[in-house]
Amino acid sequence: MHPTPSLVATVDRRPPSGRPRPARALAMLAALLWLLVAGTGAWADTIPLRAAELKAEEDGYVLNAEFDVTINPTLAEALQKGIPLYFVLEFELSRPRWYWLDEKVIASSTVYRVAWDALTRSYRVSSGLLRLNFNTFDEVQRFLSRVTGRQVARRDQLTPGARYEAAVRLFLDVNQLPKPLQVNALTSREWTLQSDWHRWSYTP
Repeated sequence: MHPTPSLVATVDRRPPSGRPRPARALAMLAALLWLLVAGTGAWADTIPLRAAELKAEEDGYVLNAEFDVTINPTLAEALQKGIPLYFVLEFELSRPRWYWLDEKVIASSTVYRVAWDALTRSYRVSSGLLRLNFNTFDEVQRFLSRVTGRQVARRDQLTPGARYEAAVRLFLDVNQLPKPLQVNALTSREWTLQSDWHRWSYTP
């Protein structure tokens, strides 16, 4: 059995704003320089999606999905060097209309921030008020790979018997990387980690 991730305090205790300490600033600069000159290699990563479904429950409709997230060595080393990674889960639900453009019923996104905590020597995944600690890199990948019981719509938002088109995807958001890295990330295949939109029909 895998260790259960531990919930930690939802209050983010950060040091007061101001200029970073010289040692910390130099370490961050060194990490950015290393990442900027890293080779572009032959990685062309995608995130396969194994399954996805909508399920009706008492309070509404929930999304279950299973991805296969594998973070390549370049991104893993970036984490170890203090660069957080941001993964975005997007979900859409639309209603086809023969006489006009499809009606967008639901559009939601969830951001997961993944970072290495050198003090506790653990990985931290945060999303909104949620804070989770993981002891191993494999646990982080398994957590990102599974979406279970995520409510995406209330009961009154969907019409029983109507046909809807659902879509879901997961991707690494390079736009949330530090500015010096963004240009390099947009042109390097090592930083391309995403799934295609997976679409299916659903009738409540």
